Amino acid sequence: MSKPILGIMTLYLDDRKKLEERHIYEHMIREGKAMGMDVYVFTPADVNSSQGLINAMEYDPDNNKWSRNWRSFPHMIFDRCRIQKSARFQQLLRFRSRYRYLLFLNRPLRNKWTIHQILSTKKRFRPHLPDTRIVTSTSDIHRMLNVHPTVYFKPINGTGGRGILRINKVEGVAGTYEVQGRNANRNIIKPKRMPSGHLAQYLSGWGNKDRYLVQEGIQLELPDGRVHDYRMLVQKNGTGRWQVTGCVGRVGAPKSVTSNLHGGGRATRMEELLSKWITDPARRASIREEADALGVDVAKFLDEQYGGLCELALDLAVDKSGRILIIEVNPKPSREVFSQIGDMTAYRESMVRPLEYAMWVYSQKKSAKNA
Repeated sequence: MSKPILGIMTLYLDDRKKLEERHIYEHMIREGKAMGMDVYVFTPADVNSSQGLINAMEYDPDNNKWSRNWRSFPHMIFDRCRIQKSARFQQLLRFRSRYRYLLFLNRPLRNKWTIHQILSTKKRFRPHLPDTRIVTSTSDIHRMLNVHPTVYFKPINGTGGRGILRINKVEGVAGTYEVQGRNANRNIIKPKRMPSGHLAQYLSGWGNKDRYLVQEGIQLELPDGRVHDYRMLVQKNGTGRWQVTGCVGRVGAPKSVTSNLHGGGRATRMEELLSKWITDPARRASIREEADALGVDVAKFLDEQYGGLCELALDLAVDKSGRILIIEVNPKPSREVFSQIGDMTAYRESMVRPLEYAMWVYSQKKSAKNA
């Protein structure tokens, strides 16, 4: 059997060709080499379509050096490209369209609203979904606030907490809302009070052309006022089965309405964070077991619906009654949460499992071809 070749596809952060997650790729290339797999990194900008070659970035673990070499297209592509508003992202979309026949281990998911709708079709998931609506006008937000004291206003394609607002009715002050959140650059916006009639004008100047959804606000503030949630990573293993790699708590920065690490949040062990919320150890164990089963079920279901998935991150909330809610699903998860809490076993597994899955996919394809 020839050596399988895996291409990790990513995007440059800027025009200086700086790579995000370089240390992750170094680790994956090192682990891949130990497995007998040839792994290189590339971006759509590195592809020479006329020659059918890629100006690949290769890493030599023995000498800790990166170099460039022209390579043929890989047997499989691990797509790590996150949404960004740039010409680079448009180039990515063209690549995916032109080379859709290639073997992708993971394909992009739809937007937050579409994922919410598809999960809502399955009775199993409905108790775990916050009340959510697409925003067609400010009336949709007002209607949600008639039912829930707090709502979140978020872009359907947003990442990293960008452009998310929390809107809540001010207790004891009729017809008044308090709005706070983060702008498109993740900068924290100070709380601002306004009459309900001014909300439409405020949101019209929000400056994002993306569509938005409005979601039921879950009470997740700890005694110190910081919000918290949980990031669960679910991946396919070396036999093609979905498995929970780990789940980590996240605590937001002071005065932040989101818990994202890139927005100043910090990671903490799930048990430590959950114990501040749920005091009964048996109940906590039950919640963790239920969360793991839910994560695997969601991954299986979305894989059946869309195909071509190998890993997903679920942002979960647990309210004070112990109810688990799915805030959103992320198809391009980071791994840093595990290293931040010192769980190096899960950190390594998070990088190795896509490689083990790739090896399994490759062997399945070879067996089918030789049958």
